[in-house]
Amino acid sequence: MTGGDQVSSGNPISGDHLAPRIAVVFYSATGNVAAMAEALAEGAAKEGAQVRVRPVAELAPAEAIDRNLRWRAWVEDNPYDETATLADLEWADGIALGSPTRFGGPAGQLKEFLDTTGGLWMQGKLVDKLGTAFTSASTRHGGLESTILAINNIFYHWGSIVVPLGYTDPHLMESGNPYGGSFVSRKSAAPDDEALQACRLQGVRLTQVTRRLVGTPT
Repeated sequence: MTGGDQVSSGNPISGDHLAPRIAVVFYSATGNVAAMAEALAEGAAKEGAQVRVRPVAELAPAEAIDRNLRWRAWVEDNPYDETATLADLEWADGIALGSPTRFGGPAGQLKEFLDTTGGLWMQGKLVDKLGTAFTSASTRHGGLESTILAINNIFYHWGSIVVPLGYTDPHLMESGNPYGGSFVSRKSAAPDDEALQACRLQGVRLTQVTRRLVGTPT
């Protein structure tokens, strides 16, 4: 995991931006969604994007975290030095939001961060940004699609343009979720190669569509 910015190693792009700017903002309790975020960022960077990968702040009380050893370990040892800020959203042309499923919606930690974007929204600074979402749940019917759709509601209110993953690559016909990258983590399993590849493809797609619609040069 990078815990920071990724910059494409491809040829520089002229203009105000060196490349499309992609912010990957997520909440992860045990590292699974973080792994998906990094895979999405990898796909975006390989497609030529500048990428920021930022977790939101942990807000859960210590007694809740201590009841799950993996959660406590992630809080203490995760590699990220910077948490997401509103400046990351303003900087970005395209935004990927990720969260574990919590009762069919995103985790409160991500939602609380998104609830602070009212100032940017009022100024119109989130209009026409490209947005996509990804998630993980512990059961197959635990709310994967509904969580992504709930996150997409934020993009609608911002005036952003939602970029679904779709079945845009043969890999996704076998392993993908057309709403966005997702993974079923049975018995706390880490995301498998199929799920991570779907997220990489989501990063590629977000970057490609962002480049076309925002107007960063090819």
